[in-house]
Amino acid sequence: MLAAFSISPTTSDPTGSVTEAVAAAVRVVRESGLPHETTSMFTTIEGEWDEVMAVVKRAVDVVAEVSPRVGLVLKADIRPGYADQLTAKVERIEQALADGQ
Repeated sequence: MLAAFSISPTTSDPTGSVTEAVAAAVRVVRESGLPHETTSMFTTIEGEWDEVMAVVKRAVDVVAEVSPRVGLVLKADIRPGYADQLTAKVERIEQALADGQ
């Protein structure tokens, strides 16, 4: 499965910065060893259901350590029998664009 998620901690920082809390969540993802990609809005992780959800839960838990309230947005693509879709999906789109489709 692929799971794209965004964790939003509350903050009392006057600038609205959540950098440190989000960095802690991304650290959890990176330490998981699962394939992943972080963009400005979401982190996408690939693996089996239980392992992906365990990483998402740990990421939420580390943010909850510094935030009294945590928001989570999660979108999943569950497609049994497929692997390496984190990159393969993008490659198929790039190929279609190159082919003029």
